[in-house]
Amino acid sequence: MKTMSAKDAKNAFGMLIDSARAEPVVVEKHGRRVVVVLAVEEFDRLKALEQAKPAEDIKARKNAVK
Repeated sequence: MKTMSAKDAKNAFGMLIDSARAEPVVVEKHGRRVVVVLAVEEFDRLKALEQAKPAEDIKARKNAVK
């Protein structure tokens, strides 16, 4: 995963976007990781996994009770 300073991310925003389309980019402020920028497709994939998990948990609980 690539890392950029907040200053570099601000000054090279286009490069940040291009990089994030290929892989998530960590942005650091004062040496501390503060955000991750990622492609919208990856965000959508993660959201779909998150939304599917509760349904899987309910299904697993129902099967365990049987």
